[in-house]
Order: sequence, then structure tokens, then C-alpha cells
Amino acid sequence: MTDSKVQNQPADYVPAKVWGPKNNYGGTFGSINRPVSGARFEKELPVGKHPLQLYSQGTPNGQKITIMLEELLAAGHPGAEYDAWLIDIFKGAQFGSGFVGINPNGKIPALVDHSTDPVTRVFESGSILVHLAERFGAFLPTEGRARTETFNWLMWQMGSAPFVGGGLGHFYAYAPLKIEYAIDRYAMETKRQLHVLDTHLATHEFLAGDQYTIADMAVWPWYPGSLYGVYNTHEFLAVEEYTHLLRWYRAIATRPAVARGRVVNRVAGEPGTFLRERHDAKDFESIQQGE
Repeated sequence: MTDSKVQNQPADYVPAKVWGPKNNYGGTFGSINRPVSGARFEKELPVGKHPLQLYSQGTPNGQKITIMLEELLAAGHPGAEYDAWLIDIFKGAQFGSGFVGINPNGKIPALVDHSTDPVTRVFESGSILVHLAERFGAFLPTEGRARTETFNWLMWQMGSAPFVGGGLGHFYAYAPLKIEYAIDRYAMETKRQLHVLDTHLATHEFLAGDQYTIADMAVWPWYPGSLYGVYNTHEFLAVEEYTHLLRWYRAIATRPAVARGRVVNRVAGEPGTFLRERHDAKDFESIQQGE
């Protein structure tokens, strides 16, 4: 690489002094993304019968919350009953006025807790996990060191996942062209993070030690969940070589609450793997029957 200009894409590209958006970027989200925030159209959000109203889609970030809610119900917390309304991010539903009123960042998931007066809005998946854990006193240790370790790994996930979601996942699966430098950059960082997890899980049953916590629920859909799922990069990244990570991943996958939570607000897939909306536990019967 003796001439950096030869590597530019397009070949004559030089960054402008001040960046400005182009008319068309192509790719999966090219027509949706904009450099400004705020609502783009008026649309109120529906409200169901339960105190917890979730507005989401079954992406890795969305799965964190539905797994947590299903785990709470399985642990005997009936107050965790919830309505899960689909916000189709591929159609730009996250830019409606009702959703932006809950999450000004315009990203799923978002939760409204109607058990408080006035109601409590919660956005960012990590914040929702903490809110639910503290409200129900579950999946977040109270002992100081264990609690801190749980937050260590929860915050690690929140800071690490963008390298997959915003980096490798985008350039490998969504971008309108393949850019070797971008894919290599994010592949290297993603593999480093997989090695972090694999090394840690070689001597720990769960991320925070011997307790299953919100940290596990946060990481599981992303690493290696998204690599097998939405981004289909598991072979490219040789995920099978991370044996300790896969031991942890497969053990959590056997939990019935995880099996339920991972399918909520998904819109497509093999029969029995998606449930567009969830308003009652009986809704899972439809996917069990292959409807």
C-alpha cells in the first residue's frame, strides 16, 4: 500500500472540509438514516392492558428486554406481564411522534412503566434492564462486588456491541458495497471481544460469576447471537473456536424463558421462530403450532 489514494473508494475521494449528506447512500438503511433527530410523522403508540408497555423489534437489543421479562415471569413475578408492540425499524416506525416521545434517540427498545404516577419512560436497553431488575429485585446481585461485576459486563456490552451492530454487521451484511479495510477493521475488533469473553468464561459459569444476571441477558443476543443470526458472520469469524463462550451460549439457550423471549417482536424466520407481538403468555401457543 504505497499510494493511499489508490485505496480510496471511490478512487478520487477526498473528505470535504465540512461534511454534508448525499442524496442516496444505498444499502438496507440508506433511505432511512438522516443526520438529524426528532419525529418525522405523527403517530400515537398503542397501549395494552399490562403495566409494562414495550415498543421494540426482535433485534439483539430488543431480545435483551423480552428475555428479561420472560425470565421475571418464570421466576414468579406476575407484575412483569407485558405488552410487546412491534416497531418495525426497517419501515421507519421508530420515527413516529409517539415513539420519539419515549425515546428522543429514535432507537428500539423503549419501555413505558405505567405502575408509576406519572408513568416512567425508559430508553436504552441497558437502562431498561436495570430498571426492571431494581423494580423486581431480580437478576442484579445486591452484594457489592457481585453487583459491580454485573455492571462491569453490562457496560462492557453496551460499549462493545456497536463494533458489531455499527461496524462489522453493517459493512459485512448491509452496506451496498464490500470495503475490505472496513470489514477487516471491525472483524479484528469483534474477534478480540470474542476472545475477551471466551477467556473470562473459561473460569466463570456466568459473566458475573456463579449467578445468572442481566449482564448475561445483555451479551447473549449479541455475542455470539447476532453472529449466528442477523449478520450471519459466524463462519467468517470462526466462532466455533471460542469453546468456552459457546458452552455459556448454549447453556443459556436451553432456558425456556430465553427461548420465548428471543422470538418476541421478530417479523420473519423459520416457522416457530418469530412472534410479531406479544400481549399474553398464550400468544406463544400460535408459534408452537407453527402458525
